[in-house]
Amino acid sequence: MSDDRLIVALDVPNALAGLELAKKLGDAVSFYKIGLGMLTGGGLALANELKGEHGKRIFLDMKLFDIGATVEAAVRGLAQFDLDFLTVHGDPHVVRAAQEGKGEKDLKILAVTILTSLDRADLDASLIKPGDVRDIVLERAANALNAGADGLIASPQEAPLIRALPEAEGKLIVTPGVRPAGADLGDQKRVATPAQAIANGADHVVVGRPVWQAGDPRAAAEEILRELASPQAQRPNN
Repeated sequence: MSDDRLIVALDVPNALAGLELAKKLGDAVSFYKIGLGMLTGGGLALANELKGEHGKRIFLDMKLFDIGATVEAAVRGLAQFDLDFLTVHGDPHVVRAAQEGKGEKDLKILAVTILTSLDRADLDASLIKPGDVRDIVLERAANALNAGADGLIASPQEAPLIRALPEAEGKLIVTPGVRPAGADLGDQKRVATPAQAIANGADHVVVGRPVWQAGDPRAAAEEILRELASPQAQRPNN
């Protein structure tokens, strides 16, 4: 039943908890996200174990941002771990440095536009230029793709707008901020259901708490997979 359009976020305290969750999910889930919060809890070791011993795909969500030389060096080091996806901030100099760092590795560099937990008030507080959030997302998306990003991280609400960009042809769109119908939104503000996200143009959806906080994580994941296989998850032009 595994469908790698579903990426489960292992936003748990440490590698042991992450491995335990992966065992509960078994062959239902083939793709995992390991984020910055897990880094000091053995995240890279967990990535290696899930990839090398269990055949899982790995999305390392580091959202790297620094001067070009530092980003390039960091990505060069991370590329040794045979990862599938890696996030960086969508600033063009960061994207270009990450592409240099990955070299010949088949590692997809995904650029972050605007975090899905942020709205216009948050951007104002951070002194980000005025304007509609979606317009800023689209501008950042186009700039990142022109700088060489393999894909984008974006809200499912903005996925159809990004998919329509000429620069987005053949590129990946990965959407966090995905919640099954009726699930607690937590700290997410720009959300959609898994089916809506795929129909809007996403290639992969990232789901964390609705899976790992469930009484039966595997059953929760399987319910999302059923939704992804439903007619509601078809893109209009399919």
